[in-house]
Order: sequence, then C-alpha cells, then structure tokens
Amino acid sequence: MIPYGLHLVSLFALILGFTSAGVIMIDEMRHPQHMWIMNVVWPVVALFGTVLTVWAYFRYGRRATMAAVMNEKTEARDSSVKSATPFPVMVGKATLHCGSGCTLGDICAEWLAFAFPAIAVWFGWHWLFSEKVFAVWVLDFIFAFVIGVAFQYFTIVPMRHLTPKAGVKAALKADALSLTAWQIGMYGFMAFANLYYFPHVFGVRLEVDSVEFWFMMQIAMLCGFITSYPVNWWLLRFGIKEMM
Repeated sequence: MIPYGLHLVSLFALILGFTSAGVIMIDEMRHPQHMWIMNVVWPVVALFGTVLTVWAYFRYGRRATMAAVMNEKTEARDSSVKSATPFPVMVGKATLHCGSGCTLGDICAEWLAFAFPAIAVWFGWHWLFSEKVFAVWVLDFIFAFVIGVAFQYFTIVPMRHLTPKAGVKAALKADALSLTAWQIGMYGFMAFANLYYFPHVFGVRLEVDSVEFWFMMQIAMLCGFITSYPVNWWLLRFGIKEMM
C-alpha cells in the first residue's frame, strides 16, 4: 500500500508543476518569446521542472522575448542575446527544448495506452513483452521522437532559412541523439520505479491514473535532462544544433 505521505507529496508536486507552467504562460502572454516554439517549451518543461524552470525562465528566458530581441536590434549593441547567455545555459535551454517534446510525447502515449490497452498489444505486450510498460515505452518513444523533431524543425528552419526537406533532415540530425539520451534517463528511472520500487517496497503496481505515477515521471524527466545534457553540449559545440 502506498503511504499517505507519499500520496500528499505526489499531489503537491503535480500542483506545483501545473502552477509553475501557469505562471510562465501568463507571463508569456505579455512577453512572448522571439522564437514562438519556446512559448510552448517553457510551460511544458515547468510541468516537471517546477520552480527551477520558473527561475530559469525569468533569469534567462526573458532575454529572448520579442521585445528584448527588438531592443538589441534597435540599439545595435555589440552583445547579442546569445552572447549574453553563458554557454552552459544555452546547452540547458537546448536540452529543455528536446525534453519538452519528450514530455508531451510521453504524456500523450501513456494516456492513450491507458485508455485503449489494445494499443499496448499492438506494440508488443503479451507477444513480445511480458510487461506492458515496455510496449508502452515503444509508443512513448515514437510520440516523443515525432514531436521532438517537429519542435526542432520549427527552430532550425527559421534560423537557417531552410527548405522544408532540408529542415526535416537538419531536425532529425539535431534531435535524434539528444532525444534518445533523454529517453534513456527517463526510462531508467521509470524502470526502477515500475519494476522494483513500488512492487517490492509497497506491494502495488504504479498505475497511470495515479498521482504517484506522474510524480515519478517528474523525477524521470529530470533524470532525462541529466543524461541528455552532455549530448546537447556536444551537439551545440560542433554546430549540429542551434544555440538558443
């Protein structure tokens, strides 16, 4: 049985995530980002990053608003938004950009498989995997990959002025490795929570319609950030991915 204390902590963490996302969304209405896709990225990652994301947004995200970029151009300063942002922070923003696609993909896939269990069978449950979670992870990866590449496409194409075909190729090149690294961290923690911690410590399965599941997902996404960060550092350093 799951302790009531853990239930309360999970509930608080989810409320904090939604509140953090709401705070950023409200501020973005008044101060929209220069790259429109970042108006989606910041609130999405706040769902798991909570107060850390809010701090990062107001500390660094505000430097990339439409108004800030226009002021830079109007005043013709020598230092741009990019140069004013430390490289490790730019790596963090690029990692969060990747993680937002993973987050949306995982949310969609998990609820879809929960609502329609037959989908998990299509992706290997019973005939390939004994555990449903592995089949759902296949669906998770597909959703995360498609959404992540789409996010990367809408970042790279305007910045490099690419054709749609060239944009897709560049997005695949920039996001495939980063996204895979993120999912490895996320899957690793969720495997621990799903297959060991909750069954062996509490004697229950971790179900999608529980607040505990999504609290574990919040932690898993932070693990994904950790495993994807060095990959994004390499991708930005060699110019494979755009600095933001």
